[in-house]
Amino acid sequence: METLLELNEGIDTSTFYGVNNHNILCLKNQFPAVRVVARGYQLKVSGAEKEVQRFIDTLLLCEDFCLRHNTLDEQRILQIIHGEQPEEALADNLILHGVNGRAIVARSANQQRLVNDYNDNDLMFAIGPAGSGKTYTAIALAVRALKNREVKRIILSRPAVEAGEKLGFLPGDLKEKIDPYLQPLYDALQDMIPGVKLNEYMERGVIQIAPLAFMRGRTLADAIVILDEAQNTTIPQIKMFLTRLGIHGKMIITGDLTQIDLPASQQSGLKDAISRLQGIKSISIVEFNQKDIVRHPLVGRIVSAYSQPTVSPLP
Repeated sequence: METLLELNEGIDTSTFYGVNNHNILCLKNQFPAVRVVARGYQLKVSGAEKEVQRFIDTLLLCEDFCLRHNTLDEQRILQIIHGEQPEEALADNLILHGVNGRAIVARSANQQRLVNDYNDNDLMFAIGPAGSGKTYTAIALAVRALKNREVKRIILSRPAVEAGEKLGFLPGDLKEKIDPYLQPLYDALQDMIPGVKLNEYMERGVIQIAPLAFMRGRTLADAIVILDEAQNTTIPQIKMFLTRLGIHGKMIITGDLTQIDLPASQQSGLKDAISRLQGIKSISIVEFNQKDIVRHPLVGRIVSAYSQPTVSPLP
């Protein structure tokens, strides 16, 4: 019997096959009567029908684990073969496995609350101080949803509001002017998706990163949409954004109400939206605080210092 198998296109083949094809060699060693030739996303399997079917069943379980956790190694393959639950699939706070199998987990109570609220809500607000992991957790949820085929696209956006500098004075075309504002989103994605796969997703439009102004007129169905730095939206802007939500879509809005860069004459759209949307079904509002800060320990102290009344300067 000879069968040609096609791996799921969402899988990272370098992770699935392992370094120097170690994972696929491990599988072959457990089924010595089966001959396997792997090339890219295709595997040719031949041998006695019963053994080939056993091999395929095991391979599909390994593929499923790799898709969900973005990691696979000999230990987990052997656990799957022996009918055991692979390690780290049991971790309650695990969101997904990122590049090189690094576990990406909820590292604070409010990060975990955002993860828990994801299943029951189509619109989520995550508000709180710098370094509390709001954006990172939101992007991890989006990547997990894409890998699990819960959505077809990830759309990430930010308002291009200057924190002291002017876009017009920056060199380059519009994309080059805006990219620095979007760099934190790129950084998070690079932690979670291998570079080659990330570039492919972006070229195909599976993952899109765009300034808020580019959202006007779009209907965002079958997508998870994240608006970062939403404290710098105006009321009309955030209303426009929120009304883009389409069928089978989800939105996560993140922001820090202590870091509003809008002119004093303009009210933050994020602040207005939170006050208007409190208590509506399928909308979750998670308020992060200083205890959630997961950057350098000094960041928490800095945030705390700036939340105190202003001290008179030294003479």
